[in-house]
Formats: sequence, C-alpha cells, structure tokens
Amino acid sequence: MSKIRGKNSKPEVMLRKALWKENVRFRINTKQLPGKPDISIKKYQLAIFVDGEFWHGYQWPEKKQQLKSNKDFWIPKIERNMQRDREVNHQLQEMDFTVFRFWTHEIKNNLQSCVNDILSYIETFPNHYD
Repeated sequence: MSKIRGKNSKPEVMLRKALWKENVRFRINTKQLPGKPDISIKKYQLAIFVDGEFWHGYQWPEKKQQLKSNKDFWIPKIERNMQRDREVNHQLQEMDFTVFRFWTHEIKNNLQSCVNDILSYIETFPNHYD
C-alpha cells in the first residue's frame, strides 16, 4: 500500500491541466478545508475530489462480493472511506461549498464532460464576473 498515491494521481493531473487550459485557477490539496480537496476554488466555494473506484467504493455492493483475500481488512476500510466521504461532503456543505466528486474512470473516459460540469457551475455562480 505504500506505493498508492494519495495525491497527484494521473486522473487528478489530467483534470487540473484541463481546468488550467480553460483559465480556471485553483488550489490543490487545501489543508484548511475538510477532507483536503484535490482541487479547490474558494472564489466559487467549490471543492473537487477525484475518487479511486476501489478506495471509495464504486459499485460497492457488487465489488464487496468479489473481494478474494483479506476481506476482514478491506471491507471495513472501504466502508469507512465511504462514510468519511459523506462526512466531508456534509462539512463542506455546512461551509456553503459545492462538492464535486468524480470517479477516476469518468475523468479517464470523459474528461471534457467533467470539465464542462465544473465550468457550468462556475458560470452560474452568483457574482460571476470573469
């Protein structure tokens, strides 16, 4: 597990480069916000997370059944990650932040759609004057 990247994964970098190309400026891994969002834009009260399918429980009911080894470790770990994601979302929403969570496969397979979702939010943000 020491080889697992916690930040600067390929999908994160892909999304950041695409946003930068659209002249969207941001901070990465902001420690002042709950959950240290992968990308944050305080001006638009926006927190963006790029979630790995395995670590954050994509299609968890099916995947849980497919685990072959060390189930006693992985099931509670991944379920705790999912619970933490919900808690972080709630904390950020209490701070009036909008939370976007993208799965890595969404970014890899349809990057422009993810970028368009973010740009649409920014364009409709109150007091948007860029």
